Amino acid sequence: MNTLFDKIWDRHVVQIVDGGPTQLYIDRLFVHEVTSPQAFDGLRERGLKCFRPQQIICMPDHNTPTHDQDKPIADPVSRKQVDLLERNCAEFGLTHFAMNTPDNGIVHVVGPEKGLSLPGMTIVCGDSHTSTHGAVGAVAFGIGTSEVEMVMASQCILQQKPKTMRISINGSLEKSVTAKDVALFLMAKLTTSGATGYFVEYAGQAIRELSMEGRLTLCNLSIEMGARGGMVAPDEVTFQYLRDREYAPKGEEWERAVAYWRTLNSSDDAVFDKEIAFDASEIQPRITYGTNPGMGIGITECIPALDEVPEASRASFTKSLRYMGFEAGKPLLGTPVDYVFLGACTNGRIEDFRAFASMVKGRQKHPHVTAWLTPGSWAVHRQIVAEGLDEELRAAGFDIRQPGCSACLAMNDDKVPAGKLCVSTSNRNFEGRQGPGARSLLASPLVAAAAAVTGVITDPRELL
Repeated sequence: MNTLFDKIWDRHVVQIVDGGPTQLYIDRLFVHEVTSPQAFDGLRERGLKCFRPQQIICMPDHNTPTHDQDKPIADPVSRKQVDLLERNCAEFGLTHFAMNTPDNGIVHVVGPEKGLSLPGMTIVCGDSHTSTHGAVGAVAFGIGTSEVEMVMASQCILQQKPKTMRISINGSLEKSVTAKDVALFLMAKLTTSGATGYFVEYAGQAIRELSMEGRLTLCNLSIEMGARGGMVAPDEVTFQYLRDREYAPKGEEWERAVAYWRTLNSSDDAVFDKEIAFDASEIQPRITYGTNPGMGIGITECIPALDEVPEASRASFTKSLRYMGFEAGKPLLGTPVDYVFLGACTNGRIEDFRAFASMVKGRQKHPHVTAWLTPGSWAVHRQIVAEGLDEELRAAGFDIRQPGCSACLAMNDDKVPAGKLCVSTSNRNFEGRQGPGARSLLASPLVAAAAAVTGVITDPRELL
């Protein structure tokens, strides 16, 4: 009667504290430069080393510039954080994928693509979008800096066991609908707090038909529904994606691993605390209009009228529209766009660049649009070049930047100016998220590409 989540969680329980949390063993800790300095200081103050350094992987991503990475970082705060991570890794003997090296990239892109994130694992990082790694069939969730220190010191963490939820998407998605649209649809339906306290398993035909990269996108956005994490049961799609990855098992060890991974699914009689189902035919390409990821509509729909919004939410709804410069009850189609951002741990993988390139091929970037196309890792950058996508994109007026979190958040040089409207493939559209006063619309790579060549919000199905 066990769910997939239960099978992995129970296997990693060290002890259960009476009336308290569970001591959970952690297989992989990912570390970046923003949430780790105090954790390293804590170890230093207590005279501790990392208990199992081989299970800790570190890399800078939030503060890394996306151009001239061979030069010193101009911003002193960013430079200090990146340099400090390098020194801490050297002192504590940790694997460090340094900036501007072939292994570097956004931690949630690099982990799966290198086979560091595997089915059945427990995975944590001092970053909320650690839920991304659940796409391989792992229990993955974000933690705070004090908990980063806890895992470094003991390879364990104290956690309350969350409840379980299964969300099924039945039927097949239409060609223009991506995993990003599925996630934006779910956030609009459930709200940004609708999965609070739950670990979500995604299931159903539409989920099984998603590529591994689509599943990574979907699980990445689980946190935006309030969920502790999201996951997809491993299957042949998972195994083919992980086969021959650098850190994945090899030879007989691979065969043994796959045999175990095949057992990682929810039993037919598994009982979830909550179950929800939707039909894939309900989902069309989507875009957000407000200042949280749940404020979204189908691309052809109108922003809700005020009387369609629950009374308790009307004040925040009105405030959000005022910030965005939109009107209730109006469509977004045809709205002029200033910036387009392709990238982030949500949509910075090779599949996302293929989708964007397929839309702009034979067309030209609109002259009034500034476009930032940022791969999620150097491995993605190399693949873009190997497939000739960089040439196709350059012919259409686009340039490829160097890897990093880029315009997902205003912690590096890629900041959207105040008042400018950006169609972004990232994960959050809070006020000022992409820069002070910036206005962000979350969308898929196809919707972003359509806006980039037309200069306005456009239904990508018109260009397919």
